[in-house]
Amino acid sequence: MRKTICEQCWFVVILLLTTGTTLAQKSQGTLVTDEGANRSSWAPITETAMANAALRPARSYTVRQASNAGLANLPEADTLIYINSHRILNEVLPKVLAEQDLAGVHSAFNDIKQYAGLDPSKLDYLVIAIRFRKPSPELKFVPPELMMVTSGAFNAESLMSLAKTVAQDKLHDEKYGSKTLGVMTIDDIARQVETNPLLKSLSEVAIVPLNDNTIAVGSTNYLKAAVDAADGKGRISPESLNSLLRDQGVLISIAGSPLTWFSKSFGLLGTEGNARVSNCDSKFGAFYAAVTMDAKRFMLRGAMNADNPDTAKIINSLLSGLLQQVAGSVPDKNAQSALKTLSLTAPENEVVLNAEIPQQMVIDFIHEKMKPAQKPEETAPSATPAKKRRPIRRRNQRPKA
Repeated sequence: MRKTICEQCWFVVILLLTTGTTLAQKSQGTLVTDEGANRSSWAPITETAMANAALRPARSYTVRQASNAGLANLPEADTLIYINSHRILNEVLPKVLAEQDLAGVHSAFNDIKQYAGLDPSKLDYLVIAIRFRKPSPELKFVPPELMMVTSGAFNAESLMSLAKTVAQDKLHDEKYGSKTLGVMTIDDIARQVETNPLLKSLSEVAIVPLNDNTIAVGSTNYLKAAVDAADGKGRISPESLNSLLRDQGVLISIAGSPLTWFSKSFGLLGTEGNARVSNCDSKFGAFYAAVTMDAKRFMLRGAMNADNPDTAKIINSLLSGLLQQVAGSVPDKNAQSALKTLSLTAPENEVVLNAEIPQQMVIDFIHEKMKPAQKPEETAPSATPAKKRRPIRRRNQRPKA
């Protein structure tokens, strides 16, 4: 029984490890506003916002590249998902979970700590990075690559050793640059590659410690790029980080550009080994979204580049009408109230989303959904009264003469 629990704990650890990367430790690198303020501020992510950053210093963040453990030392990515696990686990969960449910979470954390030496509540930040690929020289579509890194109060080498133990010799070492990757073939997917070549990039996964307290899991080639970035080659651009970390103290944020995904994947930028200059430099579709929190509210912030003011107004009008229809058709009153807090605007060449939801509304909703389902009371079947038999009267027969 204990072994089963430990195995489950390990898979929880893997899940945590495969959810992202960390920002630099506070003593090594920090994220600050130009004014040094601690209040939350937000700016759209698009090209106009970047060009006007000097005019809006309170909305611009800079990342100090002082350590090889932070986001600034990751390789380039086309989409980034940032998760502030420390705030979520230590600030949000105690607010929104019932006492009994929170005790269950802490119990699971203790099991993970005893088995893996990792306390999830002491993870710093997590990021998922996705990199889209150009087609192969044979003009074959190449699936995107995924990398997930985490950092915190743990020993990365110890987790690497534990992964090898759990994998039961399925991990083989592969030396690359200054690091040694643990590479594992996923047999079930590898068997399907013969009939579906698109799965080839998913048939192999690797794990590597990037430094003492940072570990990465994901596509082998992408992890090799992470090793190169840690050594100073091909690092992520400051613009990508500024797009992702626009809100200070954010809980979750995501940033990406669908047009870039398409351009890379379908040959607009050429193929692997044969680059092509793009004829389309539009930032249309580049987006940012984040969830933040203060003492009483959860806030949703978002923006999408619409290329020009006219297109922004058209999209804003369509989305506003759709939002009204959705809000009117939702039967749940709490959901209706939340949807009514959403506001859409179209400043300049962007469509901007804002929403503020009271924390108590979220807490009540979660508590209601987590209540155990009540079984309907069983009522004893009513006994049907027995039908009374009518007495049969016999006719008197006359005696025969």
